[in-house]
Amino acid sequence: MSTSPRAPLIGVLALQGGVDEHLDALAASGARTRTVRLPVELDGLDAIVIPGGESSVLDRLMRAFGLDGPLGEVIADGLPVLATCAGMVACARELYDAAPGQQCLGVLDIGVHRNAFGSQLDSFETRLDVDGVGADIEAVFIRAPAVTRVGGRVRVIATVGDRVVGVRQGAITALSFHPELTSDRRVHRALVEQARARRNRP
Repeated sequence: MSTSPRAPLIGVLALQGGVDEHLDALAASGARTRTVRLPVELDGLDAIVIPGGESSVLDRLMRAFGLDGPLGEVIADGLPVLATCAGMVACARELYDAAPGQQCLGVLDIGVHRNAFGSQLDSFETRLDVDGVGADIEAVFIRAPAVTRVGGRVRVIATVGDRVVGVRQGAITALSFHPELTSDRRVHRALVEQARARRNRP
């Protein structure tokens, strides 16, 4: 499928995790895409996805590639973000069960616990409502984090039982689950529309 050169350009942080799945979902939702491994590849983006994976490894790789500072700066400047699973952990201000030496970008005023739903064996699928995206969203949870503190500027947009699994702060949307692993494209379409609005603003 060809994509218009006027379509928003969305990057996917491509250090580890479900990179290809996010790229496919974004392309199917009408975006142009770019993998991001180096700070220069942040230039010109209309939005970025920080995918799942292993949050402590993601942190080490971002610092090794010199991405942590520049990525934090463009997010703080209002670049729309979709952060899923380990991406949520990466964006958080507080991580209560960090691996030794693990750091976070601190751009999202939440506290999180890694692997709050258990190990790989405790992975599960469910359907839930995501405020601003839609109802009955397919959601895959794999060693998922949970939000345990929500700052004053943060809005809860999804829960599983009494656990917070989706939040939004400004242009940042963070989800504990993996929307890229389903055929439900509504989460990615919402990011594409957010990026399109940013691209077309005066």
